[in-house]
Amino acid sequence: MTTPLPASVDDTLALLTRGSYVADRSLATALFLALKLKRPLFLEGEAGVGKTEIAKVLSATLGRKLLRLQCYEGLDASSAVYEWNYARQMMEIRLAEASGGQDRESLASDLFSERFLVKRPLLQALEPDLAGPPVLLIDELDRTDEPFEAYLLEILSDYQVSIPEFGTIHAPEPPIVILTSNRTREIHDALKRRCFYHWVDYPSAAREREILAVKAPQADARLAAQVVGFVQTLRGLDLYKAPGVAETLDWAQALVELNQLELEPSVINDTLGTLLKYQDDIARIQGSEAARILTQVKTELAATTAR
Repeated sequence: MTTPLPASVDDTLALLTRGSYVADRSLATALFLALKLKRPLFLEGEAGVGKTEIAKVLSATLGRKLLRLQCYEGLDASSAVYEWNYARQMMEIRLAEASGGQDRESLASDLFSERFLVKRPLLQALEPDLAGPPVLLIDELDRTDEPFEAYLLEILSDYQVSIPEFGTIHAPEPPIVILTSNRTREIHDALKRRCFYHWVDYPSAAREREILAVKAPQADARLAAQVVGFVQTLRGLDLYKAPGVAETLDWAQALVELNQLELEPSVINDTLGTLLKYQDDIARIQGSEAARILTQVKTELAATTAR
């Protein structure tokens, strides 16, 4: 069932809440404007802060199809936009030669018709849909090469794709476009100008506790507060890769499975691999440093409760 687009920032916040996404007002404002003005939304931020989840929530709450293009180095038009089904074309040629009943001109025209066109996510996003324009997620754009960015300009400017053998395909209505980047490299200004922009930062401690309450309600309130305090402290250290919200959720869920009601030094050492993804970071935190951080967190929480 299709849901109408939100009519205000408050409606956008409510829409995200229905999708179990805890957002701040600035993100909801950027999303509302992108939806209202039919512009792509470009989300940058560290890995694991919830950028990709925005597109998934929009798809689920609006009742729209989700088309995901996972970017990688060397991504080209044949993987992202379209390609011709060469095997099927060759079979058609052989059948035509065997029957001898089709001239070359009509055969060539038929070979480059829609039934031989393999549509990839970017082309699929331009097609009409009874449920409304789909949600197109272009994920981790910073992993692609600059030439692919240039190719995106036509699609994000006019919502059309030019296929030399077939013609130009134009979207009757723009899709909802979400682009994400972990900022491993800068995205070209020409592409950014076509989008609304929002930096998705690590959440505050209070907001991260809200996220845990929604996503990991099984976690005891005391455990959740300690987990958030520990993770927030880690983000202030000079680690190779600070834990994102996704790692916070993984850690909390792992601790619940271990029947923990609160953090202890031994269980922290045993489960750091669910929170930190580089051995140098784990080696730095394990042992006395983990115990020190835990003592600091428990002291701060006790002081806050006493107030």
